[in-house]
Amino acid sequence: MDSPRFTLVVPLYQESGNVLPLLEAVRPVLAGLAGGYEIVLVNDGSTDGTAAEIDAAAAADPAVHPLHLPRNQGQAAALLHGLRAARGEILLTMDGDGQNDPRDFPLLIDCLERGADVACGIRTPRADSALRRVMSRVANGVRSVVLGDGMSDAGCQLRAFRRAVVDVLVPSPLLQSFLPALAVHAGFRVCERPVRHHARRAGESKYGLRNLSVTPAVQMLRWWWRLRGPGRAKKPAA
Repeated sequence: MDSPRFTLVVPLYQESGNVLPLLEAVRPVLAGLAGGYEIVLVNDGSTDGTAAEIDAAAAADPAVHPLHLPRNQGQAAALLHGLRAARGEILLTMDGDGQNDPRDFPLLIDCLERGADVACGIRTPRADSALRRVMSRVANGVRSVVLGDGMSDAGCQLRAFRRAVVDVLVPSPLLQSFLPALAVHAGFRVCERPVRHHARRAGESKYGLRNLSVTPAVQMLRWWWRLRGPGRAKKPAA
């Protein structure tokens, strides 16, 4: 069976009620892309109805491929499992909560066609609470300076990138947020584009204060040491 040109990877944890609306939103966009597509839905050990919704979607659509993790491993691990299972030349990612808008994928794909290797969205405007927007703005500013990736919104998971980028990814907490930094350090060309952002349709956010502040700060310092710390080779951003 020929590999599709595009693979959409969506990590899902406790997203019952969001799976089918997400697929209804992405199918028209993916159908408009030349080269064919597949959708990898990664169930990250959900205990609600997420698994059943994924299986129902896969039974009704041969382009949908379920990937069930036996236990909750976190968004970073679920994303990496999905990316490694993908067959497409161009990989697309988005959150499963309905806040990302798949209609912006062509905008990101256009970045790749113009020479970029990774295209990241900038949520404009953010459909989140004022506190979360402020915390995100501060965190992005600090991270951009410390890691030197130049990213404005590392938390936006609406992305498009070439398959070769997966080879430089390593299992680590919050990999989804540090993916642009790893790509920049490896010499890949990264671009950003403003994209739409919506309020969550169903379920609850999995990120509390600790997930938005302490954990990212610790991981940022670890990545600084690995990528840019004393004695580390510096790779210029493209």
